[in-house]
Amino acid sequence: MNKLLTPSEWEIMRVIWTLGEATANQIIHIMNNQKNWQPSTVKTLINRILKKGLLRTDGATRNRLYTPTVGEHETMTQTLRATIDDMCAMCIGHTLLDVLADMTLSQSDITKLQALLEQKMKNAPESIACNCLPENCEDCK
Repeated sequence: MNKLLTPSEWEIMRVIWTLGEATANQIIHIMNNQKNWQPSTVKTLINRILKKGLLRTDGATRNRLYTPTVGEHETMTQTLRATIDDMCAMCIGHTLLDVLADMTLSQSDITKLQALLEQKMKNAPESIACNCLPENCEDCK
């Protein structure tokens, strides 16, 4: 999946992932309550997501049921990877530190992160080379 979602499309997908499947009316009702979005806005977003192939329908003409074709975790991981791939390789670690500092994580997640970092430390290079244009590269530290 390299069809990235816009922030508004994420909102729609989160509703569908949470419910497992949903009709347009269900999504419209939820988005109207949460974001005060109009039905036409929600329908436009659903159609965009359908065109990206991230939703499927049951084929009904009335009360059409929408089901995700991709998992939430998979989509989150691929979206984050695509974003990181566009960053300066030398700055990724610093950026992750900034983001993690502001996040609320469970103790279980922190334990898993610590274990992963300990494992990665065994083969980690001393530094990461910049992959930007050489004349514009600045240290991110």
